[in-house]
Amino acid sequence: MTNTTEGAVSWGAVIAGAVGAAALSLVLFLLGTGLGLAAVSPWASEGMSGTTAGVSTIIWVTVVQLLASAMGGYLAGRLRTRWVTVHTDEVFFRDTAHGFLAWAVATLLMATLLSSAIGTAISSGLKAGGEVAKTAATVAGAGAGAATAAATSSDDTRDANPLGYFVDSLFRTDPNRAAPASPTPDRATPANATPAPAGMQPMAPNRIPEVARIFANALKSGELADADRQYLGQLVSAKTGLAQAEAEKRVTDTFTRLKQNLEQAKAKAKEVADDARKASAALALWLVLSLFVGAFVASFSATFGGRLRDSSDLVKT
Repeated sequence: MTNTTEGAVSWGAVIAGAVGAAALSLVLFLLGTGLGLAAVSPWASEGMSGTTAGVSTIIWVTVVQLLASAMGGYLAGRLRTRWVTVHTDEVFFRDTAHGFLAWAVATLLMATLLSSAIGTAISSGLKAGGEVAKTAATVAGAGAGAATAAATSSDDTRDANPLGYFVDSLFRTDPNRAAPASPTPDRATPANATPAPAGMQPMAPNRIPEVARIFANALKSGELADADRQYLGQLVSAKTGLAQAEAEKRVTDTFTRLKQNLEQAKAKAKEVADDARKASAALALWLVLSLFVGAFVASFSATFGGRLRDSSDLVKT
């Protein structure tokens, strides 16, 4: 018996098509994950570059959209009621609308099921943009933080501090250089301290954190003050036996290398954050494009399914 209900929208057919599309999408996403393709973000795998992984993910997401949308639209068109007294053009429009509605409902279902993964993919681009500035500020202040740690740490923990390397390099001595004559003992040097080897003079333990604090202050301002350079030159000269001019030059060169090291780290951090932002932006744009393609395919498939539904009904009657 022919169903002659004249309702413009067959919600049962729309929901059936949407559920079928959502189920197929979920299965294909799981299949893609099992094959090593992440549903919403590029993945890394041995023997495959990041670019290849990203392109493979985009292609897979697009294929999932095409197959699921085609299935959902076809079901929505094939299962809808027949409009007996409706003009052919109106039937075509309604079938197109049924396909679009099935795609829309399926998209909302998938967004609910994959909300955490999709939210992470979309928000990571925004977070990455903010991390560029945040990381730059963090790395710029890393020298000061390292100096503070060096100032309060023991000799064992200071060895692992990155700033400690540059501070220690100030006081390297040439074993072939003769020791400076009549060195003045530092007040903080213990009376029973072990004599230093030839060519080297003992340094008070509190000098290392002091030098680190001076470097930290210079890193904040971006340059080493003349007074600080002269003072550090005096310490280096007393420790290594270098002339004052040579000691100050060593101080300047060491501080310059420290700044360059921090700038390189900052540039690397910004590059990584910017790459993540670009990758997330590209993925989001491709997802939008694949969704538009899916909406078109679902609408077209619904018109195809609707024509088959009407023709089969006519043959039966």
